[in-house]
Amino acid sequence: MKKSLLLLLAATLAGSAVGQKKSATLARPKLVVGIVVDQMRYDYLYRYWSKYGSGGFRRLLGEGFSYENTHYNYVPTYTGPGHASIYTGTTPSFHGIVGNNWFERETGRGTYVTEDKTVQPVGGTAAAGQQSPRHMLTSTITDELRLATNFQSKVIGVCIKDRGSILPAGHAANGAYWYDGANGAFITSTFYQNTLPEWVTKFNAENRAAQYLDKPWETLLPIGQYTESSPDDVAWEATFKGEAKPVFPHNLPQLSGALPAPVKGALKAEGEKTAPARNLDLIRSTPFGNSLTLDFALEAVRAEQLGQRGQTDFLALSFSSTDYVGHQFGVNAIETEDTYLRLDQDLARLLDYLDRTVGKGQALVFLSADHAAAHSPGFLADHHLPGGSVGPRLMQDSIQQQLVRRHGAGQWVLSYENQQVYLNRPLIAEKKLNLRVVQDEVVDIASQLAGVNRAITADDLQKSHWESGMLMYLENGFYPKRSGDVMVVLQPGWLESYSYPVSKGTTHGSLNNYDTHVPLVFWGWRVKHGESSHPAKITDIASTLASWLHIQEPNGNTGTPLQAVLGR
Repeated sequence: MKKSLLLLLAATLAGSAVGQKKSATLARPKLVVGIVVDQMRYDYLYRYWSKYGSGGFRRLLGEGFSYENTHYNYVPTYTGPGHASIYTGTTPSFHGIVGNNWFERETGRGTYVTEDKTVQPVGGTAAAGQQSPRHMLTSTITDELRLATNFQSKVIGVCIKDRGSILPAGHAANGAYWYDGANGAFITSTFYQNTLPEWVTKFNAENRAAQYLDKPWETLLPIGQYTESSPDDVAWEATFKGEAKPVFPHNLPQLSGALPAPVKGALKAEGEKTAPARNLDLIRSTPFGNSLTLDFALEAVRAEQLGQRGQTDFLALSFSSTDYVGHQFGVNAIETEDTYLRLDQDLARLLDYLDRTVGKGQALVFLSADHAAAHSPGFLADHHLPGGSVGPRLMQDSIQQQLVRRHGAGQWVLSYENQQVYLNRPLIAEKKLNLRVVQDEVVDIASQLAGVNRAITADDLQKSHWESGMLMYLENGFYPKRSGDVMVVLQPGWLESYSYPVSKGTTHGSLNNYDTHVPLVFWGWRVKHGESSHPAKITDIASTLASWLHIQEPNGNTGTPLQAVLGR
């Protein structure tokens, strides 16, 4: 009898221990914060290391877990597809976000990634506010968190760019907010709510964008210390409108059109012109756009009590001024370095705020990027490195002209977008031509153009499957209803210049590692310190979070959980 009781007690204690262990395993962080830095190359983590402070990037890497070999696995590497792929855990071939823009065969016109004419703006202009995630065809990790908690978890998206807020927040978000430069306010659309919350209205009333633009942009450090960057005045950097040279200091009050306040009650003289509206959109192209974004995000955490309500909440936070600055000045500019040094300070401010409000170790944070960036063609040429630029309009016109010579007059090419050729299929049918034959002709024509490495038809992409290499990137980025007839791949070092033949600043979009290699750092709740050089895909982030949170993966997920950071 005593032996039986002892065995029963032992079994009970063992079961209790297992239950306690399982209970601990099923615990969740109070808040998940997804940080996406627009156009951040992996090497920026270390390029400016000696000038970072202790509380931002250094803290993330010093206390967190870094995947040093994280890449995108599709093209084109743009903002819309990048944000969608991080949060859906899959590629454009499933989620359907094939670019920031694409040609719609049904309407015969181009469309924007988050354009939605069925909704109305809330707090802003129609041009900025008629936006939603309806083009995204799969659920997101943020959607799945809402579903798993019977919609008790809160999800908020914040970014200066609409697509950087809307796509991460997903379809079931409590709110997504983005910036309207027309009025210097964060806005939303009726897809989410019919009026702005009171805290958003109060924040907007503070006119913080104007306050940031009231001071010149000067370097954070003495300019001579920016030894990681090119000289301040080089030919491949673009100027702000109204500037003679792309050099510090950038006079933001003058460039934004700030004027002394009018005297109250004063009358305008006869013939006096009304002063032009201030350009508050300028803040996007300065590091202070990131600071403004963080100001708003911290207010969202406070006002919505994110991570402080007994449920796991999610803040999808994207910093996009890095992209605007990068496009204008390039990878090697002092402006770019200064933007990252200031972002480092903003990240320190964010992590400190999470410690004080949500609690130390209670927030799970990841930081990555929606794509990286290429070196400016002018920079490469100046240093005798291979590279160059092509003009999208020139590419389209060259293919069009060759098809006219072969088949006669007609608009054979409807659009050239995302390095893809959209053919006029009704015209091809009318002329009784074989679509596949015309696609092959375009491949032949495009392959002869300067800077082109290879071209491939949509027909070939749909009839084969590739596990690796160039064609895998193309296949993963291809969605038949939205993609073109022929995909074009440029040579390494070559990029599309929309101001061709003048090439200033830089861009992205290719399958080369300077566009696909991005940082991936996890920090906070139950994250052990370490790093891994094991290959990781950007599509692995969502499934890793799903495993961590013990919820379902997004419904189109093709990624796999990253075991090293999970400790499994």
